[in-house]
Amino acid sequence: QVRVVESGGALVQAGGSLRLSCAASGSIRSIYVMGWYRWAPGKQRELVATISSGSSTDYADSVKGRFTISRDNAKNTMSLQMNSLTPEDTAVYYCNTKGTAAPWGRAYDAWGQGTQVTVSS
Repeated sequence: QVRVVESGGALVQAGGSLRLSCAASGSIRSIYVMGWYRWAPGKQRELVATISSGSSTDYADSVKGRFTISRDNAKNTMSLQMNSLTPEDTAVYYCNTKGTAAPWGRAYDAWGQGTQVTVSS
């Protein structure tokens, strides 16, 4: 079983910064990709950013230049540095990891419980 836990969500003023963290643990054999998604009330879930095991990154157009995703493969952790936040960034942010689980290498797709980010104007 793979467990994913996010942290770092908070209330922040527009223009401010936050750093979200994600930690994956459990029967992990490998992690192919880690990513952040967000879900705001009345909107569809949105992919924010992803990072591969080789550190290739991809960002939603709405966050390019403001958010930076990073990961530590040795620790199975990931972070999202969010700068120049706007009220439109308000959402619950979810960490997702995809990889293979020990001992048999079965594929998994694990989600955290989410962390709330609220940006006030």
